[in-house]
Amino acid sequence: MILKQPQFQAYSGIHIAGIEEKRFDIELTNGRFTKVAESVPQQGEAEAPQQQLWISPGILDLHTHLAWTDFDHADQLRRDSREIEGMQAEAFAATLRTGVTTARDAGGILPATIRHIVKYYQQPLRVQTSSDMLGTADAKGIKHLEQRLNEIYATGAGWVKIMATGGLGAPTEKVTEPNFSEAEFGFIVRHAHANQKKVLVHTWGGVTIDWSIQAGVDSIEHGMFLTRDQSGRLAESGVAYVPTASIYRIAADPKGVLALNPVICDRAARAADAHATAIGYARQAGVRLGFGTDYATPALHGYNLQEFDTLLDYGLSRAEAWRSATRDAAAILGSGHELGQIAEGYIADAVIYAADPYQAKNADQLRTSIVTVITGAQEADLM
Repeated sequence: MILKQPQFQAYSGIHIAGIEEKRFDIELTNGRFTKVAESVPQQGEAEAPQQQLWISPGILDLHTHLAWTDFDHADQLRRDSREIEGMQAEAFAATLRTGVTTARDAGGILPATIRHIVKYYQQPLRVQTSSDMLGTADAKGIKHLEQRLNEIYATGAGWVKIMATGGLGAPTEKVTEPNFSEAEFGFIVRHAHANQKKVLVHTWGGVTIDWSIQAGVDSIEHGMFLTRDQSGRLAESGVAYVPTASIYRIAADPKGVLALNPVICDRAARAADAHATAIGYARQAGVRLGFGTDYATPALHGYNLQEFDTLLDYGLSRAEAWRSATRDAAAILGSGHELGQIAEGYIADAVIYAADPYQAKNADQLRTSIVTVITGAQEADLM
């Protein structure tokens, strides 16, 4: 069940995920937490069923693609526009059902599309967008880049995405080669920041991570060939790291939901093998990690919690993984003052579970334990 912007909702004796041996009385008023206080049970008081619930902040997915309907863009181009719109609306709905209340779309969806889906399909997902992506076709010098950046700003996007290296489509031996010159890369970041836009960088590794640190971007994405030395400098710089680890394990399975060709599966498998090491380096160095899935098809939207399984497999503690999806993710978005925590005054984006989410064996068990997803934002805020 999705509970939209509740005028008043109260939970007595509910658990807060991650806090053991305590229960809380929590009240939500007009979409905000107005009371979060430790319960003081009366002696001999019987436990009510409601007290066997757990609450966590709404999940923030910092790297998704809500506009995409197919892994291959050519397949999407063959679809009717109304079919695409319906599939995009379902992507919003599926994302919400899995407990994700805020998403950063990493390229593909426009703010105008978000407003349409929120208004006409009544899907109250909070989305920050980068609208378009700057890639190899834009490596044409400063003048061209300035024009492209102004076009992106005109859409209303809050982020600029730089495709600094290739991805699954690039040969393994070339995947860390930069798509831009250092001068072009630095210009994009300076221009974006001067226009109050944040910058996320798609990079598999190599020198573009160094450039990202030097330029002070807001987050790097994927980074499976991140080195130990770069991790230390990344931590010192404050640049966040959003690994999007689970998608590469999914893509590596030739019989999985994406069913990619063997060449792409092999590249994904190599990336997945490297990812565990990179995430280990980042964790040891104290890099701020953000939760992101890079999910972009109907077979994946709604299964965002699988990222938890991969992060745990790669060495994060349960508390670290959850922090990457709540408090730290909110801070990366610049919303740490009002999102990502169960605290008085914060927006009441939350998930109610029938079992302790910190004890879930896997994402499937976690997802099926969801009772209610609460979104505190008003429609006007989302649009």
